[in-house]
Amino acid sequence: MPNTATSYQLALQQLTDSALPTGAFAHSLGFETYIDRGLVRDEASFSTWLSAFVGQQLTYSDGLAIRFLYDGTPVEELESLLTAQLLPRQLREASTKMGGRLLEIGAEVFPSAAVEAYRALVRDGRADGHQPLAFAVVARSLGVPFEEALSAYLFATMTSLTQNAVRAIPLGQNAGQRVLRKAHDDVAAAVGRILHLGWDDFGALSPGLEISQMRHERQRARMFMS
Repeated sequence: MPNTATSYQLALQQLTDSALPTGAFAHSLGFETYIDRGLVRDEASFSTWLSAFVGQQLTYSDGLAIRFLYDGTPVEELESLLTAQLLPRQLREASTKMGGRLLEIGAEVFPSAAVEAYRALVRDGRADGHQPLAFAVVARSLGVPFEEALSAYLFATMTSLTQNAVRAIPLGQNAGQRVLRKAHDDVAAAVGRILHLGWDDFGALSPGLEISQMRHERQRARMFMS
């Protein structure tokens, strides 16, 4: 039998694998609007956007939600707060669509009482099933320590966005890997920041990112759902 650490590490790799069928390949989370405006057009400009995204939206929204859940805040409370702060409609829908798929996978592949209880809340309409919370519930039920879970979630999100940028800009495969290598430092900085943020910081997002996500809904031509 594998030891506990090995068990959760393998499970965490599966949860954050880019092949996990959550639909992440269909979402740009706003960077396609920057492509349309000519602001993201190559490796350097996408890397700048990605750094801003993890330093703002992923830090003050998803990342803090994961920390608060690990701290013991009821998932129902975090659900309502996340729904309220995700102002762009497409972003709310992306979060719940990917979260719903993650919950389905988690319930089937990594069943636990905590995952089933959260799934029941979503099924009964008492929760929306946001992606970061779905991930955190599954990861915590597997015994994944908080900082490992948070780092893995942040980097998995950046990986899926980079893979989408490789197709959309387009970038070369090697360029995508260089972007991800640079992102290591951004993830480490985000984790360190999230450890020291409080409730007053929850939802303190960049208006520029939110506006770009709202504009995407009315963009004339697009590859992605968000």
